[in-house]
Amino acid sequence: MRSLRFAVALCAMSLKVSLANRVAFLMQAAFMVLNNLLYLSTWWILFARFDHVGDYRLPDMLLLFGVSASGFGLAVVLCGGLMELARTIADGDLDGLLTQPRSVLLRALASRSLASGWGDVACGLLLIGLSGPQRLWIAPMAIVLTAVGFTATACVAHSLAFWLGRADTLARMIVELVITFSLYPPSLFGLGIKVLLFTVLPAGVVVYLPVELVRDPGLRTLAVAMAAVGAYALLAMYVFERGLRRYESGSRFGVLG
Repeated sequence: MRSLRFAVALCAMSLKVSLANRVAFLMQAAFMVLNNLLYLSTWWILFARFDHVGDYRLPDMLLLFGVSASGFGLAVVLCGGLMELARTIADGDLDGLLTQPRSVLLRALASRSLASGWGDVACGLLLIGLSGPQRLWIAPMAIVLTAVGFTATACVAHSLAFWLGRADTLARMIVELVITFSLYPPSLFGLGIKVLLFTVLPAGVVVYLPVELVRDPGLRTLAVAMAAVGAYALLAMYVFERGLRRYESGSRFGVLG
């Protein structure tokens, strides 16, 4: 409970900082909404010509995009530090956090809040609402699971900096690939790609399972989604902690192997 209260306090502080400059905040959020709608317009045109793509129709696509956007937005609003974690590791900026009693990972993730994430959240909620009122009651759970999944994905990708040093570009590419794949209906991919999307590039875990929870609510679907996202979150914490031991051994990579 102490860790939970600490996490809430960190997030509240980050939110206050992101809202301090209201003009910049509104501009970033508005541009993100516009960017998302422009991307979605391609699918809108496609579904105007074709009734369905695989087993996805337009409401399903709105739901997929809405959950993905809302989940990612919530992740960067509450844990904006995840987008700079590799740089923080490579620059040795974790040193100040190692002397503090609370979780190093928690402090590193919640050290920033990205205002643009509010645009993602707003746009995502709008699209979920447009996908159909019958989907609204379970959507918050799907959004939270997706936010946890995106945070875990970024944590694993950026933790590569413990072993590779300057891995900023690689980490961002991995996260962007997961985001990109999460915006396509899973029925477009063959078995080999689907295996990849549930393991190395976990778009399936991060987005497809939470979306399926909304499309087909039930205890079994909920259990599968929570178990998969929870397992990946535990993996992210494990990878970071293993890397942190290497970091503690000399604050520069490979000193003691």
